[in-house]
Amino acid sequence: MAINLIKKASKSPASGEEDTREIVNTMLREIEHGGEQRVREYARKLDGWDKDIVVSREQIDQACALLSERTRRDIEFSHARVKIFAEAQLASMNEFETELSPGLFAGQRLVPIKTAGCYIPGGRYAHIASAIMSITTANVAGVRHVIACSPAHKERGVHPAILYAADLAGADTILALGGVQGVAAMAFGHFTGHAADILVGPGNRFVAEAKRILFGRVGIDLFAGPTEILVIADDSADADLVASDLVGQAEHGPDSPAWLVATSAALADKVMELMPAYIQRLPEPNRTAAQSAWRDYGEVVVTETDEEAVAVADEYAPEHLEVHCKNLDWWLKNLHNYGSLFLGEQTTVAYGDKCSGTNHILPTKGAARYTGGLSVSKFIKVLTWQRMTAEANREVGAVTARISRAEGMHGHALTGDDRLAKYFPNEVFALGDE
Repeated sequence: MAINLIKKASKSPASGEEDTREIVNTMLREIEHGGEQRVREYARKLDGWDKDIVVSREQIDQACALLSERTRRDIEFSHARVKIFAEAQLASMNEFETELSPGLFAGQRLVPIKTAGCYIPGGRYAHIASAIMSITTANVAGVRHVIACSPAHKERGVHPAILYAADLAGADTILALGGVQGVAAMAFGHFTGHAADILVGPGNRFVAEAKRILFGRVGIDLFAGPTEILVIADDSADADLVASDLVGQAEHGPDSPAWLVATSAALADKVMELMPAYIQRLPEPNRTAAQSAWRDYGEVVVTETDEEAVAVADEYAPEHLEVHCKNLDWWLKNLHNYGSLFLGEQTTVAYGDKCSGTNHILPTKGAARYTGGLSVSKFIKVLTWQRMTAEANREVGAVTARISRAEGMHGHALTGDDRLAKYFPNEVFALGDE
């Protein structure tokens, strides 16, 4: 392999995790024991919010009235596409029953989770699309109670566009809460009486750590970290668009990795040359965030072949993977580890992030090696069942008894023996331990 790392990151997505874990653990303990009052104290201290936590119908309507007609139509455009895509995902899932052997029937049911908690970031940026992605998908899956929470800021409260999107997408309850306190409130059922069975949605490192710690007590969509982008580009790529797309994700925050894998050294050099100017196009604080992200987390790799580029990309397993290359069908067939794939310069991560239909809640930190992003399936339990006739016990009971005794599990074996004795009292079976 001829792989040349020409820009190496000085930090990794795991930097600073220990301090975050300690802070979040303390907050979760305090909120679990202190209840809603402790949640209110954190909301007051961290967000400057001391008003109602549960957003009323009147407050939602008032906030929506503040939005322009164009903003509302744009949110509806995004919602419609996300809903259509989620419905197609649901249609691809099936319940079934099959006869495995004579008299032995088994199948699966698709049962929606009862309560979902959807976190919607609203700090530096108002993540309107996150409300659409999480709440819409939960509703299409058939979740019975969907709770949304998003930070409230001093007198303004929750961002009006987030409220409109959450309401349109079908949230049953919206909480004016952010950060760890919002995640904890949903997990413990504060203010709603409905403890979340699953927590979904992006967030900062504190939100991600809260979900990680709570995993097991509740389900989560995935273990998430700072957003990532990897662009694969060959000599046909437009260096300006590549640089633009890398910067577009780097603005998320100072710890957002932006990676380039190029099969052309000239293209890689050109993109690196362009990056400072594209970062300078951003307003503050986006500019400083992108500068830090590119300086500390950006990497550029040059490979000689497409196959080497695939191997490198699969090793990174990025959240977002763009391909600016010829022969896009080949790349679609050969790439395997990514959260979501964007083929060709005509599409970009921002389209998927905002409105084109696929979900933007995706795996980071290499988790794309073993999981995809948020989908209808995350909100649906695949439950198996079986039933069988007495006659089917003749074979299944005897095999179960023999395997159980081979394992040393005699209690298991006896449950098979007892049924064989009941259904076939005049027969002799080989049951193991001969």
